[in-house]
Amino acid sequence: MDSDTIMGPMDLKVRELLKEVQLDYSSATTKLVDDTVSAIKQAIDTIPEDLKVTADLAPQFVRDIGADKVEFNFKKPKLIELGGSYSMRCIAKPDVNIDLFVRLPKFECFHEKDYLNHRYHAKRFLYLCIIKKYLNSSSLIQKVEWSTLQNEARKPLLVVHPAMELDEIPGFFVRIIPTATSLFSILKLNMKRNNVRSLKQDESTPQATPKYNSSILEDMFLENNAEFVKQTFLGWKELGEALILLKVWARQRSSIYAHDCLNGFLISVIMAYLATDSGRNLINNSMKPMQIVRFTLDFIASSKLWNSGLYFKSQSLPNISKEELQERKQRLRLFPVVISESLAQFNLVFRITGSGFMELQDEACLSLSCLDKCKDGGLEELFLTKIDYAAKYDYCMRLNLKGNSDVHASGFCLDEECWRSFEQKVHALLLQGLNDRAKFIRVTWKNATSESNVENGLSICDQEPLLIGISISSLEKAFRVVDVGPNAENKDEALKFRKFWGEKAELRRFKDGTIAESTVWDSKQWERHTIIKRITGYLLSRHLSLSERNIVHVVDQLDFSLVHGIGDPISFSGSLLEAFEELSKRLHLLKDIPLKVSSVQPLDSAFRFTSVFPPEPHPLANEKSYVPRLNKLTSTCIKPLEVVIQLEGSGNWPMDDIAIEKTKSAFLIRIGESLQNNWGMLCTATEENVDVLMSGYAFRLKILHERGLSLLNMQNGSNHVKRISSVDKELFIRGQHSSMINGLQGRYPIYGPVVRLAKRWVASHLFSAFLVEEAVELLVAYLFLKPLPFHAPCSRISGFLRFLRLLSEYDWNFSALVVDINGDLSPSDEKEINENFTTSRKGYEEFAHNVNPAMFLATAYDKASEAWTRFSPNSLELRRLGAYARGSVNLLTKLIYKGQVDSYRWECLFRTPLNNYDAVILLHREKMPYPQQLLFPSEMNQGKHVAHGDASKAFHPFLLPEYMKGNSTDLKDKLLVDFDPLRCFIGDLEKEFPDTFKLWYDSLGGDAIGMVWDRSLSKKRERDEEEEKDRVNVLKAVGEVGKGFVRSVYLLKSPRLRN
Repeated sequence: MDSDTIMGPMDLKVRELLKEVQLDYSSATTKLVDDTVSAIKQAIDTIPEDLKVTADLAPQFVRDIGADKVEFNFKKPKLIELGGSYSMRCIAKPDVNIDLFVRLPKFECFHEKDYLNHRYHAKRFLYLCIIKKYLNSSSLIQKVEWSTLQNEARKPLLVVHPAMELDEIPGFFVRIIPTATSLFSILKLNMKRNNVRSLKQDESTPQATPKYNSSILEDMFLENNAEFVKQTFLGWKELGEALILLKVWARQRSSIYAHDCLNGFLISVIMAYLATDSGRNLINNSMKPMQIVRFTLDFIASSKLWNSGLYFKSQSLPNISKEELQERKQRLRLFPVVISESLAQFNLVFRITGSGFMELQDEACLSLSCLDKCKDGGLEELFLTKIDYAAKYDYCMRLNLKGNSDVHASGFCLDEECWRSFEQKVHALLLQGLNDRAKFIRVTWKNATSESNVENGLSICDQEPLLIGISISSLEKAFRVVDVGPNAENKDEALKFRKFWGEKAELRRFKDGTIAESTVWDSKQWERHTIIKRITGYLLSRHLSLSERNIVHVVDQLDFSLVHGIGDPISFSGSLLEAFEELSKRLHLLKDIPLKVSSVQPLDSAFRFTSVFPPEPHPLANEKSYVPRLNKLTSTCIKPLEVVIQLEGSGNWPMDDIAIEKTKSAFLIRIGESLQNNWGMLCTATEENVDVLMSGYAFRLKILHERGLSLLNMQNGSNHVKRISSVDKELFIRGQHSSMINGLQGRYPIYGPVVRLAKRWVASHLFSAFLVEEAVELLVAYLFLKPLPFHAPCSRISGFLRFLRLLSEYDWNFSALVVDINGDLSPSDEKEINENFTTSRKGYEEFAHNVNPAMFLATAYDKASEAWTRFSPNSLELRRLGAYARGSVNLLTKLIYKGQVDSYRWECLFRTPLNNYDAVILLHREKMPYPQQLLFPSEMNQGKHVAHGDASKAFHPFLLPEYMKGNSTDLKDKLLVDFDPLRCFIGDLEKEFPDTFKLWYDSLGGDAIGMVWDRSLSKKRERDEEEEKDRVNVLKAVGEVGKGFVRSVYLLKSPRLRN
């Protein structure tokens, strides 16, 4: 029987994934590898024996590493053989490269004491310089570049690109790695010895050089360790496949696939340990690849063996006392993580840092959660999701240290290289300064690039910025304003505290009477997310003398899109909630209405902290008769905030929908009159709405009919549901949504700012008509409720980036996005949602462009995705939204890593290209109701200018000076509640030109409208000129409809050109 026929769905998906990432060892691939290796061997064979090699070949490198006595006569390598993943058939695409071991000749080129003072490193490099020179003269080799072994600049290696290329493995290259088998006495390189004589603890005491010694031992053991791993994997198909999967897993996680943490070789070493007697054969032949992956991740995440170290058993263990063995193991405790052979002479993971290993264990834990909790066994989260610094960490920083001589003031290479020492210095500094604010702090500095020419010395290794990622422990701790230090009576600790914090340290008396040292980071509520930026900036400047321009914090670069005037309007939310509480209290106290008010619920997004621009208190929206002092820019308009009211039960309500709505209107008018009579509140009424002005805000009252509520609580299959008015159904769903989002905001305080950025982005790219704000709130909620393979975001920029990635990467065609905010969806609910989704996709094969809803958002209150995305975005609009999101993801990621890219700055994330439309309408900015919300004024320098209009004098967004002299009543009459000329204009166009074009606009203050001709009008005509003339006439008519509001109309493309 075919093995595929007995596989489960999970196994089949794993098999498909392996097909994508496994290298096909075809005859063409094998030939390319063999020919390249043969070309390298031929080039090396042409090097003359006893060629004199001196420091003159690379004087700056030799000088920088501090080596002496480096001359030798060149001898050919003792051995050249393939090693690494290729020899085990465990290469994981797309990184197809092979390792070629070149064994350095022992006696001919190296002396007995060349392990001292970097002589070995210098000779090793000079040996490679000779090889590089002769490789460059080979016609079979395209180019030869320098790289490094695990980012260790003193251990360069050669990267050889063959002249021949193969489409199946683009970018293929060979790494030439020198090995030093049996070159020196192992005893001379034990961890407690000093082999860099210039390094001393004090004037007379040499300092141990464990990292330096390990660097040489690594080359000495390289062949043996590679052979041991190869023998373990040989013939074990499942183990090899599991290794490939784990390589894919690690490569997706840039914070752990790094020089101070994990690489492909170390993964294979851990697996080899678990698959042999050393690890008690915990991985066995009966396991499938994914079972091995799970077991390995579980071992990394939680094994207690890491505390004592992993030691391989030796088949030929000599007689060695327990005390001696214990002492050797003790020497290796100099490292946070140990994997060693039983004699404990060399630690294979000597580069892994404590912070790197903590990150590794955390990633392994998260991955195990993905396997247990995510759909399809978490395959997408484990192997297909990119977990980089930008999306993973709450705060990212870059330190530009190019040309900073302080980094290598003590020398480039001592025990450790200066860049690794600087990483540790920065990490220790931030760890002490941030204390319990930070959960993880990751500091990495990539020193080698393919362009680096290390022959010119090590000063070029500071070209890339040092990268810092900070995961905060909780928002409460991160946003803390006061840090309490040691008690004043503890003089020694207080002195240390003052020395560390300098001028920021101050002695304070606290409410409990304690007098203690402290630091204070005064911030307005809406600026608290910048406290960590201020702390880290201060510490780096104080202790490392870094200037402000060399410290780049990725924290508040997008805040410009949410603020106007002197700050963030979210700061007025407190007064808004107080006003609502007072309104609710007064409504409950009303006694002169037929039915008492039983509940009051806010519906507007401003109440749940997700409105991009929550309203500021308006001086005229006040129940008091006197007029407060007005500033020069007092707005003419005020936005109403919807509030839904429920009345106590009654059997006297009419049964007819229209009669019910009329009765509601009568009740609302009566409520308004009662509020006016009892408290002097200003109320305005229309047939649809009653607006109440109080405490600086306008509240729009709505009534939810109690019969509608009771019927909605019944089963959806009931015939009664059809009789509920659409108004009641909408109010009920909006109420459900509002209360759920409000609860979520309480659990995740950073949720609101992320939603606000997301809404601003959607609107700025003119998608306001196609993605309603509730849908955006649900999309962002999903990131917090289902954050795997991440932790829930704790900063606005990382949350915003994940929102953009969700939009661009989610498979909307074949997956419903289920947002279970309160965790109350039962298995039967999930089954119902899946059935609804399947039903919506039945015609996908035939009508892929007409699937509704294209974006299926399911919640507990809306299992069929009817509330927010039933008709829009459609498939084409959703594809366009995804394309824009992809562009923004790429730009945002580059900005986080590199800062400004060419002319692209942070603002460009919210600038939308207007040349993607068939026509563009520009509006008079000064006629927008809230002109201060406009991000970027729009201008056109292309297309055909077909219409121009002057601004109307009938409306001004701010009260004119002559109005200020009027009395209270006159001034309040000038106040326009819910006046939105853009919405009116859009409505008029849709009414005047049905099925002619589609409109794209920004509802948050944009001054441009994009137009796309309806597809049905894009059929081929006989005369292009006639067609364009028709378009021009339509656009002129559009200008007439918006007379006084429309500034210009441009024709960019006719339908035929667009198609």
